[in-house]
Amino acid sequence: MAQRPILLAIVGDSAAGKSTLTAGLVKLLGRERVTHVCTDDYHKYDRRERAQFNITPLNPECNYMDILELHLERLHYGQPILKPVYDHTTGTFVRPQYIQPTQFVIVEGLLGFHTPVMRQFYDVKLYLDPPEDLRRFWKTRRDTTKRGYTLEQVESELARRESDSRTFIWPQREFADIIVRFQPPRGTTPETANGHLDARLVLRPTIPHPDLSYLFDDSDKAASVRLSLGRDCGRPVDILEVDGSVPADEAAKLEGKIWQHMSELQPVKADEFGLYQDPAEIRHSDPLALTQLFVTYHLLRKYSEGRKMLFAPPVAALSRMRSVPTSVLGQESEEAEVGRSAK
Repeated sequence: MAQRPILLAIVGDSAAGKSTLTAGLVKLLGRERVTHVCTDDYHKYDRRERAQFNITPLNPECNYMDILELHLERLHYGQPILKPVYDHTTGTFVRPQYIQPTQFVIVEGLLGFHTPVMRQFYDVKLYLDPPEDLRRFWKTRRDTTKRGYTLEQVESELARRESDSRTFIWPQREFADIIVRFQPPRGTTPETANGHLDARLVLRPTIPHPDLSYLFDDSDKAASVRLSLGRDCGRPVDILEVDGSVPADEAAKLEGKIWQHMSELQPVKADEFGLYQDPAEIRHSDPLALTQLFVTYHLLRKYSEGRKMLFAPPVAALSRMRSVPTSVLGQESEEAEVGRSAK
């Protein structure tokens, strides 16, 4: 049996940084090895219809969650899908896209952890958890510069979505293996941080993490990169912190150590990942780069398990056949087997 793809899910609220994180992962792994799927493409309604029905895209009822489950199942099994495409610039749907999964599939969007069926198909689950004032700053800047909204429209939409964010998006944090928070340094506002954001990675023991403890001196509390033990939602976790002001040589040292765990990859130049879009230019962030490297390590580690990787049960398809009597399903299977034998 051929090796199945490795699926990474990146979930977070609107403008939490999902696309920015994904872009670096694609660069590190190689575009030819990565399939990217955005769950926003599974909206039921376009922008005009959402306004008409007074529903936000954060509400599962505004999305074809059942079709997304079926497509995740197919991708997990290495099978192609015909994916819908939602154009964020115009707020309309365009021609669907034929997707053939490659070695790695990155699924990013608002509701990727919403159902148990969806969650079972992922190998690594990541949740982006920026402070709310930073996320609102990012959303306002993005939607007014790239998506054709006015400032008043963005502020109105943020207010309209707040309840759905609390009800549908934020609770998904519970299901993540890794929780990433980019935040302004203490005493700094999103407007004045100038891109120098700290990174805080909560590493839950739901998946194995690399042993990086030998890189750190526990006695140096002032270090710009720190690894510590902590608790998250009452559970023990490792916490990796990277200051936005980390010296370049210190960041490069840690990057080099992580690269040593990924010998099968050709190292990418430091200025080619860890990139984000400032209003006027593309800029580099060492905390972002280290986060992208760390997640890449996890994907490669999963892929290295090769054909030993287990398949999740195909419940997405079978659950939609409950109305078909079991005896009929068994009879059809027997007839299919007879047909194959006859050939």
